[in-house]
Amino acid sequence: MANLASTLWNQGRWDDAEKLEVQVMETSKTKLGVDHPSTLTSMANLASTYRNQGRWDDAEKLDVQVMATRKTKVGVDHPDTLTSMATLASTYRNQGRWDDAEKLFVQVTETRKTKLGVDHPDTLTGMNNLAFTWKGSGKEIEALQAKYHVIVRIKASKYRSGIGHVGLLPTKIVTRPAW
Repeated sequence: MANLASTLWNQGRWDDAEKLEVQVMETSKTKLGVDHPSTLTSMANLASTYRNQGRWDDAEKLDVQVMATRKTKVGVDHPDTLTSMATLASTYRNQGRWDDAEKLFVQVTETRKTKLGVDHPDTLTGMNNLAFTWKGSGKEIEALQAKYHVIVRIKASKYRSGIGHVGLLPTKIVTRPAW
C-alpha cells in the first residue's frame, strides 16, 4: 500500500496518495507502535503530501511528532533525526516562520559539519537551505556569504564526481539567475 501511495505521490495525485498514506500510518501505529521507524516514515510521508497540498499546519504537526520521537529513540545527531529537523525547518520557512526555520537549519548544519564534515553533500545542502532562509528573512549578506561558501566547498569537494552528482545539486541551485 505504501508503494502505491508513493506512486500516486510521484504522479502528483495528492488526494489519492493521502488516503493511502493515512491508512498506512494508522495501520503502522496499531501493528508496530507509534515510535517504530516504519511508522515514523509513514508519518513523514503523509506530512510531505500535506506540504504538497499546501496544508502547512497539518504537515507541521506530523513533522514535530516525527522529529521529537526520533530525538528520543535514536538521538539528536542521528541522520534520520537531522533529516526530520531539516524537514520541519523547511515547513517553518514555507510558513514564513524565519526565526524558527533558521534555528533548526543552524542546528542541523552545525551537527552535520561535526558528524559528516564541511564538504559532505548533506552538510552543503543544509548550508544551502540556511542561505535560502536567510535570504527570505532579509539577511542578504549572510545569505550571499553562505551561498558563496557552498559553491567554494562544492568545487573543492572530494564528493564531487561529475555533472548531475547529488553533491553538485546545490551548485545548480546557487548559480540560478533568479538568486
